[in-house]
Amino acid sequence: NLDVAKEYDLLVQLIKEEKPDSIVHFAEQRAAPYSMKNSKAKRYTVDNNVGGSNNLCCAVIDSEVDAHIVHLGTMGVYGYGTSGGEIPEGYIDVILPGGREANILHPAYPGSVYHATKCLDALLWQFYQKNDQLRITDLHQGIVWGTNTPQTIRDERLVNRFDYDGDYGTVLNRFLMQGAMGVPLTVYGTGGQTRAFIHITDTARCIEISINNPPKTGERVEIFNQVAETRRVRDVAKLVADQTGVEVNLLPNPRQEAAENELDVSNRKFCSLGLDPITLDAALFDEVTEVVQKYKHRCNPTKILPASFWNKKRAEECASLDPSSVKIKN
Repeated sequence: NLDVAKEYDLLVQLIKEEKPDSIVHFAEQRAAPYSMKNSKAKRYTVDNNVGGSNNLCCAVIDSEVDAHIVHLGTMGVYGYGTSGGEIPEGYIDVILPGGREANILHPAYPGSVYHATKCLDALLWQFYQKNDQLRITDLHQGIVWGTNTPQTIRDERLVNRFDYDGDYGTVLNRFLMQGAMGVPLTVYGTGGQTRAFIHITDTARCIEISINNPPKTGERVEIFNQVAETRRVRDVAKLVADQTGVEVNLLPNPRQEAAENELDVSNRKFCSLGLDPITLDAALFDEVTEVVQKYKHRCNPTKILPASFWNKKRAEECASLDPSSVKIKN
């Protein structure tokens, strides 16, 4: 193991020795809530994520290995306001003053320090592609759900980690865990936030497709929207509640975000390259529920409620939340 953000010489040595065709870059602090927990978490997220991405680009250049970088980004770079139309894949057609037409990188509108680091990553990719002709693919991924792929389900030792807490648990997996444990679903605000979702099997498939379809030297950064579909959070909660019979609780929102938003996203590139997206299906929820039931003895119910707040106002609005009030029904 090495720290990509700190152990630069070891990173260069590794790339020189292994001479990889592609490098999949997952070495980043991965959670928006954690990035907003306090000043220490914010600083760590920026130092680790941006520093690591910059180190990787420099290391590929210094190693003189023509490796294709595949980076796991986020749909959050686009922001979650109502755009008024479909979000294209990375680049958007605009008309500049004087009627000039151009196709530019989609404007960034991050909603957390974590999302801001992904926006900064995107600018680094643009620079190093232009300056050093690095070959880079950036994957703007939606919220991942599910626990297994066809490969990992073959052996229990390969099962993916399952986060259910307020900092690291993704919303659908968190709902499925709560439903299986008889805990009311924790919906933030009105639940009118529309988000993009993707099953973990499709995440793996998209990475494979990206590796097999790298940009050529000199081509601009390739950007894919790595999503299957979009749903409102309250609609996702209803799907799980209808299946499990648990209640839905509307909580004060710990995040600084619009109460309601639309989200229309293009994913035509991946579909044209062979992706047949898995959509939210109650039958697939069973696989997650089985994992929860098997390991429910490990669940700490005090970790379910949000523990990170975007600003002082949000913290004050959430002050009445009591983590010890969450009880698991046996």
